[in-house]
Amino acid sequence: MRPRSGLSTCCALALVVALAACGKGGKAQGGPGGPGAGQGDRPTPVTAEQVHLRPWNDTVQALGNVKARESIVVSAKVSEIVQAVHFDSGDHVAAGASLITLSGKAQLAALAQAEATAKEAEQLLKRQTELAAQQLIARSALDTQRATRDATRARVEQMKADIGDREIRAPFAGVLGIRQVSPGSLITPGTPIATLDDTQRVYIDFPVPETLLARVAKGQSVTGTSAAYPGKRFEGQVSTVDARIDPATRAVTVRADFPNPDHLLRPGMLVQVTLLQPQRQALLIPEISVVQVGTDSYVFRVKPDNTVERADVEVGTRREGLAEIVEGLKVGDRVVVDGTGKLRVGGKVQVTAAPAPAAAPEQTREAEASAPVPAVQAPAANGAVQTPAVDAPAQKNAAAGKGNANG
Repeated sequence: MRPRSGLSTCCALALVVALAACGKGGKAQGGPGGPGAGQGDRPTPVTAEQVHLRPWNDTVQALGNVKARESIVVSAKVSEIVQAVHFDSGDHVAAGASLITLSGKAQLAALAQAEATAKEAEQLLKRQTELAAQQLIARSALDTQRATRDATRARVEQMKADIGDREIRAPFAGVLGIRQVSPGSLITPGTPIATLDDTQRVYIDFPVPETLLARVAKGQSVTGTSAAYPGKRFEGQVSTVDARIDPATRAVTVRADFPNPDHLLRPGMLVQVTLLQPQRQALLIPEISVVQVGTDSYVFRVKPDNTVERADVEVGTRREGLAEIVEGLKVGDRVVVDGTGKLRVGGKVQVTAAPAPAAAPEQTREAEASAPVPAVQAPAANGAVQTPAVDAPAQKNAAAGKGNANG
């Protein structure tokens, strides 16, 4: 009987140890002191920025077309053979420079004949004037000869003008386009010879909606950028606002005057135009802090007890990573900039001040582009933070060390 009693006692002790082990494991899994207990109360690390007034310019953006200050297609007025070409494609020419000489042999011969006829008429008029003074001829004959003399002079001037049409000159200084004719070519009125553009200063015409007409005035600053010159900004100002609004598009054409000493802007080029409004003070926050859900916009505002609340805002204009807040915030409020995706209303946060903005937006964008992107740890399904993956040798060594410690 004693052996059986000893066996029963051992079984009872083993059962008590097993139950104790199960109870200890359950406490580790979900008890108040386990690792999953305080997970929901742990503050979420975020970066925040205080809202304050900053200088701000409203802008009107549009696509504009470049036009030369003066622009023509050089052509001839008469039908004739090209005798000589005095320019090459792309030449810069001065006003009055000879471009094309047309053949004019027949006109030169006709001019010589007209000059001889005019000289003869002048001499005859002189003799008849002497005779009229002696009352040897009628005054009517003298008047007739004077009219003949005037007609011959006019004929000479006509022939000179006809010969002048054979010499094609630049009406203004500018740059020539591609030459379209060669010596010996037969050209007719309207035949294009080359384009001539004065691009020392250029115009950029761009449309502005009718609703923004009151915000456009002569003399306002305009900046332009072109895909042909990345990073380069052109400066100009509004010179003219069209007197009419297009009834089809409900837009008015605005013309801006741009200096172009390097001749980088060329007629027909497409330019992104930004019309700057007078500077004013506005509430500005980083654009990434605004959460957009459908048509609703809101930010997470940090309360004095380091909990967050949702603040519905009305966003005005956006530019260069900043957003203007028209309604919903006031000066001194703190808004979450980075980490909004992990927040819930009423949750606690651990605030880190956001870095100060760079002086120039271009420098900020270059720095962000060159900086390495930090790894982001995505939350697991149960809300716990996932630990980084460890390579196989490290896991093997850790398991070996743990086994030695247990041993």
